[in-house]
Amino acid sequence: MFNADSSLTAFLNTLTPKFYVALTGTSSLISGLILIFEWWYFRKYGTSFIEQVSVSHLRPLLGAVDNNSSSVHFTASNGEAESNRQNVSECKVWRNPLNLFRGAEYSRYTWVTGREPLTYYDMNLSAQDHQTFFTCDTDSVRPADAVMQKAWRERNAQARMKAAYQALELNNECATAYVLLAEEETTTILEAEKLFKQALKAGEVCYRRSQQLQHHSTQQEAQHRRDTNVLVYIKRRLAMCARKLGRIREAVKLMRDLMKEFPLLSMLNIHENLLEALLELQAYADVQVVLAKYDDISLPKSATICYTAALLKARAVSDKFSPEAASRRGLSTAEMNAVEAIHRAVEFNPHVPKYLLEMKSLILPPEHILKRGDSEAIAYAFFHLQHWKRVEGALNLLHCTWEGTFHEVSVYPKKELPFFILFTAGLCSFTAMLALLTHQFPELMGVFAKAFFSTLFAPFNFVMEKIESVLPSSFWHLLTRI
Repeated sequence: MFNADSSLTAFLNTLTPKFYVALTGTSSLISGLILIFEWWYFRKYGTSFIEQVSVSHLRPLLGAVDNNSSSVHFTASNGEAESNRQNVSECKVWRNPLNLFRGAEYSRYTWVTGREPLTYYDMNLSAQDHQTFFTCDTDSVRPADAVMQKAWRERNAQARMKAAYQALELNNECATAYVLLAEEETTTILEAEKLFKQALKAGEVCYRRSQQLQHHSTQQEAQHRRDTNVLVYIKRRLAMCARKLGRIREAVKLMRDLMKEFPLLSMLNIHENLLEALLELQAYADVQVVLAKYDDISLPKSATICYTAALLKARAVSDKFSPEAASRRGLSTAEMNAVEAIHRAVEFNPHVPKYLLEMKSLILPPEHILKRGDSEAIAYAFFHLQHWKRVEGALNLLHCTWEGTFHEVSVYPKKELPFFILFTAGLCSFTAMLALLTHQFPELMGVFAKAFFSTLFAPFNFVMEKIESVLPSSFWHLLTRI
């Protein structure tokens, strides 16, 4: 009769102490190599390799839905749930939502200093954005769009503008050609606005035409996505033109309409343009409403969100705030809320206070910003310093809070180690300890191993005994012969 217990015991008795030493040593080595690889991968990519493989490959096999996917396009269709905004993954480099106009604003710096206001890296990122947002696979069949497809790849500004004029000769309703000329050729905001209005007329025609045909084929769908991107970009820049020309209420209306028409565009941070315009109107109640919608833990944060929230909290107490009085009587509830909001903002981006307190000189903001970096601090302070100065005592409260708590630049955010790195580190340490003990006390550890395996297989032995008692002995004789 087959006896699983006796077979296991016989197998364990044949194992020598050297086997246990080799087993634990090999396990320790393998877990150590996994730990080293996991740590290297985390330092380079900011995530665990095992976790990445699990999310990317194992979850789809198990039927799970990936909630971290994000789109690089502007496009959003009406009627989709706004909760999809939470699917936007947190990126490091973002398009600056308040970037200046190249021809009407950045060029002034070149005229005065003879230097380029934008780095080659920044302009290269913009060129990639333009190719992604303003082109599609079907452009090759339309001469004007084919010319613009080449224009966005040009590195020379004069070559880009020449191509834009060539596209308009082929088709005077080429919206992207008007966009390029409005951005780079015009020397005033009024001229830029005039060209953007022409671009809007052409863009709306293309959008309506492609909207009717978008479901006919994948090519038509791609063209509609491109036309939507162009239309959204034009409307946003028209709103920014109105803001710069002092028509702030008109700018606010344009931004609100754009956010209602395309509700899934939070990845573009249009709400940051709206916040800045509302602060200029001193419509603090409306600012609070926008913050309540976008200052959510599940959405990507920004310096604009965090510091605007801190400004509103500081505004409630800053006019009567006195460091000496606060140190004597302690902070009130409202003052504590303001201080905590400033702490939160400084922890998100510790570079901003030096620009708001004018300890560092401001320069023109870039077209792309690094989240939590110095470039984001420059872009924020460039547009929002006036709003902090307008609130009496706000900069004083910021200075007292920052100097007392964050005088040294914070290293926030510290990346938390993923679970799999901690688990691998624990496994490596445990196996290394077992290997050391087995090497020093092989006989004793062998006894422990035999006892462990016997206990581990005890349920299996119990099941086998039950099966033996039920099945006839002839079955086991046949099984052993096989």
